Amino acid sequence: MKTIGIIGGMSWESTLSYYRLINQKVNAKLGGLHSAKVIINSVDFAEIEPLQRHGDWNQAGERLIAAAKALESAGADGFLIATNTMHKVAPQVEAAVSIPLLHIIDATALALQQKNVKIVGLLGTRFTMEQAFYRERLEHYGINVLTPDSDTRQQIHDIIFNELCHGVTTAHSRQCYVDAIDNLAENGAQAVILGCTEIGLLISQSDTQLPLFDTTEIHTDAAVEWMLKAAKQ
Repeated sequence: MKTIGIIGGMSWESTLSYYRLINQKVNAKLGGLHSAKVIINSVDFAEIEPLQRHGDWNQAGERLIAAAKALESAGADGFLIATNTMHKVAPQVEAAVSIPLLHIIDATALALQQKNVKIVGLLGTRFTMEQAFYRERLEHYGINVLTPDSDTRQQIHDIIFNELCHGVTTAHSRQCYVDAIDNLAENGAQAVILGCTEIGLLISQSDTQLPLFDTTEIHTDAAVEWMLKAAKQ
């Protein structure tokens, strides 16, 4: 089994989900007392969030480069960035180390292709929904992206930072997300990406008839497949 490194802490709530899911999925495949070989470098999100907010992505990238180099030095064979938004700086982080990055957008795009989804709604932080890095990478796979209107994007963003990052879920916020999903469906979305690793704490497939693609689930599936496939080579 290969050792996976995780750059986490953005937020730690979703990093906890990553650790749990990767271990559960490894055990489901291997049985017995098997668990995953994982190294976690959990950053202080209070140092990263202001850089996001002020658009200092270069400095944010430097923080993640340092985290990735530490994972490589600690013996990770490959690594994940356990957040969608910070994949904006994935190219510079990936270029700074010699171990492979398992990219969350690539994994999500492949999952969408397997279900023949051509038009997808995207929910996430404002940075993920509004900036080009996520949409353009999906378009490379032939997938068109829809996002909510400006007010709804702000509401979705605020719920992530003010509630989900603190482990808080409310019925009101869940309904806000369901309404956003319904609107995306009315505008032609065949499915919706839960494009923030915390959203799965609030919304599940039972909340809507439109297919949901939870990036935390997809990313951890891809990680486990890579870890165990590498072991057979």
